Amino acid sequence: MFKLFLSLLIFSSLAFGIDELDTNKTKEREQIKIHEHILNLEESIDKTVKALGKEGILWQKSYDSYITYLDVTKELEVVRKEITKLSKYGSTFKARDELNALESREQILADQIHLLQGKGSAPFTELLIPDEIPQAPEVTNPIAIFTALSYIKLIEGKLKEYKQRESNLREHLILLRKKARLTAELSIISKDVDDEEISLEDMHKLTVFEGALKTVMKASVLYAQRIDSVETQVQKDIKAQTWKLFNLGIIIFILFIFFFLAKLIIKKYITDNERIYMAHKMLTFVNITLIIIIVAFSYIDNASYIITVLGFASAGIAIAMKDWFMSMLGWFVLLVSGSIHVGDRIRVLKEGVEYVGDVLDISLLRITILEDITLTTYMVNRRAGRIIFIPNNYIFTTLIANYSHATLKTVWDGIDITVTFDSNHRKAIHIAKEISRKYSKGYTDITRTQLNKLRNRYSLKNTNVEPRVFSFAEAYGVCISAWYLTNAYATLTLRSTISIEIIEAYNEAEDIQIAYPTQMLHVDSVRKQPRELPPLDGDSSAVKW
Repeated sequence: MFKLFLSLLIFSSLAFGIDELDTNKTKEREQIKIHEHILNLEESIDKTVKALGKEGILWQKSYDSYITYLDVTKELEVVRKEITKLSKYGSTFKARDELNALESREQILADQIHLLQGKGSAPFTELLIPDEIPQAPEVTNPIAIFTALSYIKLIEGKLKEYKQRESNLREHLILLRKKARLTAELSIISKDVDDEEISLEDMHKLTVFEGALKTVMKASVLYAQRIDSVETQVQKDIKAQTWKLFNLGIIIFILFIFFFLAKLIIKKYITDNERIYMAHKMLTFVNITLIIIIVAFSYIDNASYIITVLGFASAGIAIAMKDWFMSMLGWFVLLVSGSIHVGDRIRVLKEGVEYVGDVLDISLLRITILEDITLTTYMVNRRAGRIIFIPNNYIFTTLIANYSHATLKTVWDGIDITVTFDSNHRKAIHIAKEISRKYSKGYTDITRTQLNKLRNRYSLKNTNVEPRVFSFAEAYGVCISAWYLTNAYATLTLRSTISIEIIEAYNEAEDIQIAYPTQMLHVDSVRKQPRELPPLDGDSSAVKW
């Protein structure tokens, strides 16, 4: 019996020991799991903290500045209380040294608060307030359209940047919530006082950031509405200006079509190329002037003000731009009077400088001529082929001769040949006249017809177009001057031909000799004996002379 009881007792002890061992093992396993969970939580918290350093770094820096400001403010209050206390009750040297140290500390903390006052006195002060919207530009001309488009791009960029702030804050807040949850769970499991304080700090931080997010969301909506309102107005102005520009383009296009058709009609019904050219120039000038006036009055808001200003400034402008205005007036006079046309051969004499050439163009400010080979280039300039620009105002102050005005295309040209005094003068005159008549007959007939046409415009009394020969007594002989009509554009050609013919004819005549500067020497062949002069007083020798 006793043995049986002893066996039962031993068996019970063994069973109780086995159960206790199992319980201990279970607790150890639970402790291991808790420890592993704590490690996992700490690892997750570390990852979250690293992510917080990347996302919303601006918001975190602003919050840190705010916390620093609060800490410095609290510390400054404590220091000032200590200073007040020591000032009242501290009289020892040790107290005075401590007071001096506290005053230095107060100055340092005050400087720090002064530096943080603009950034950390309130959380997220600079980040919560969106950027100021610039003043919208006035779209009053086509160039301002590009400025307006740049402005729209600018304000959209500001809105996008503020939206990005909101997005960063939202992502940062998600990470903060995750960190707060992990920290709270860790404090519950670990039952550590430090973890509990960290958890409370995270909850306070989370509250601050959630309030900032609500503020940013409201401000973002209002900011977007303001930008949308401004953008809508600017786009409306751009649309109105574009439509105005489109209408103006249609008007200008119609003007171009109208003047193009006018040029075609002129070209069809006018056969004179010079008149066609001048008409085209006139139409182009009127077309451009109308376009400038239309564009100016389309984009000038107060046209009467501009006209008033120009009225007061007209005197000064007229003095400063006198030559320009005179050239424009000269162009108008040339256009109306028709004294010079494109293609005419003219001669310009200004301060001793002489040019002869063909008119290439008559613009608003100047006449352009091409210098040809003429008697002037042969005898004076010894140059040809140059482009000469003559201001239009020269027609009022300078002598300008037109060799081919109106229907006239011929000019008088003359050749002078001197024969000796003992030549047959009458025969020389007859030869020069016959040769001149022979080679200039065609131009003589043309000139006669042209002069008859000019009788309707001018009073013509002497219309003799036959060649004329004159004789004059000169120092070395009788000058035979033959004058004839020739082409205004080719005077040298006929002059050369007639000169050679007259010289050949004179050389063939026995009783005609061409004179040139000569000298006659009279040589005395009898040598005269020198005369003797009477001797001088006191001199016995005679002087031969």
